[in-house]
Amino acid sequence: MNAIILSALWGVLMMYTGFATKNTRTVSVVASLGVLAVLVVNWMEYLGVSFFNIDTKGMLAYNGFGLIFNTVVLFSTLVYFLLSGREIEKAGKTPSDLYALIFFILSGISIIAGFKSLLMLFIGIEIISIPLYVLAGSDKSNLKSNEAALKYFLMGSFSTGIMLMGIAFLYGDAGTFYLEGINAGLGAITPMKAIGMVLLLASMSFKVSAAPFHFWTPDVYDGTPTVFTSFMATIVKSAGFFAFLKLFEAAFGKFQADWQVLMAVVATLTLVIGNITAVFQQSVKRMLSYSSIAQAGFMMLGVFAMNIFAKQGMILYFAAYSIATIGIFAVLSKFKDHSIDAFNGFAKKHPLVAFSMLICILSLAGIPLTAGFFAKYYMLLAVIKDGAFLWLAIVAILCAAVSVYYYFRVVQAMYFKEPNNEEVLEFSPSFRFILLGAAIIILVLGIHPDYLTGLL
Repeated sequence: MNAIILSALWGVLMMYTGFATKNTRTVSVVASLGVLAVLVVNWMEYLGVSFFNIDTKGMLAYNGFGLIFNTVVLFSTLVYFLLSGREIEKAGKTPSDLYALIFFILSGISIIAGFKSLLMLFIGIEIISIPLYVLAGSDKSNLKSNEAALKYFLMGSFSTGIMLMGIAFLYGDAGTFYLEGINAGLGAITPMKAIGMVLLLASMSFKVSAAPFHFWTPDVYDGTPTVFTSFMATIVKSAGFFAFLKLFEAAFGKFQADWQVLMAVVATLTLVIGNITAVFQQSVKRMLSYSSIAQAGFMMLGVFAMNIFAKQGMILYFAAYSIATIGIFAVLSKFKDHSIDAFNGFAKKHPLVAFSMLICILSLAGIPLTAGFFAKYYMLLAVIKDGAFLWLAIVAILCAAVSVYYYFRVVQAMYFKEPNNEEVLEFSPSFRFILLGAAIIILVLGIHPDYLTGLL
């Protein structure tokens, strides 16, 4: 509750900051201090100190899992602000409004972290989605940005309609919006509950860009300004997966055997389609868009298995994937040319930035000694412990091997090719220091994942 109230209030403060000062650096500093403050009060709630005791009639309730998830999201947002603040300042005439939208999204994510009712799930998803439509179209002079916003809005509205239809079926069956009430009753699933569950599965699959509901993702990510693609592909996607996991555990946990086959099919399609299509991309931004679909396939394994290893793996995956992808996009946003060839000889010109980016890429590929390795390991372990779908773990391992190819194309360009472009890139000392810090965090979590998973 601490994070919901403070992030919403800070979003309002950011709008007034735009009136008070025209200095964009001041606006960025206020935003960074704001997300740090929200991170602190969220951590205090984890330690048992709550500043706001509002009776939500049981619709919101926070446990350790939700608060740790929110901590990871807020820390990733802080890294995002520190690395991409300059790009956010350039993204519009009034960056304070853009920061305000991001804080409102964080408020929606904080609702997702503690929802116990389908009404709170719907409200949280919509608070996240509506500001994202605006951020996607924030570059008004760019037709691709306008197209991305329109596609995202239309597809998002359609998936929200599917979600509401699913909620209506579940309410008609159970007579309640509370997740525990939906999960109560006999072990056999009723037709109305089955229809509602499938509709919610389709809607949530759209939100996290899982196949076959992923078609909007490459165009929207490619058209959205790079600095906001980073936010959408990491923090927002993590929130979608947390909601997915919590919804199916709390509302349909008793009926796991009924939906596991369907979830296994969705995870397999997502892994295969995401990885195969990423292989053929020549643009790093578009390759990362397809790889985000592939990473969604791995996170789907956690929703599929829904055991303690899945929860630990999800938290580690949120941290590893978010920090690594934010780091790569922060460097990519400095480039005018987003092709792989634009990175030729990059390590010779900017060795420290290239090294930090290398760590981020290795983590996404799941190479040992990085956080991404243990994140994938926990997901595979969760599936293996489930026991019934060992073939799914084999498919995931093969797809992870395929992902190494397209990630290492960027590494090859940076380290083993001669520079062939005249684009002059400038990285401030603070940017290099923060990016290196992000890479060190990835390595620390790769050596000691228990620093994060132990909190559960």
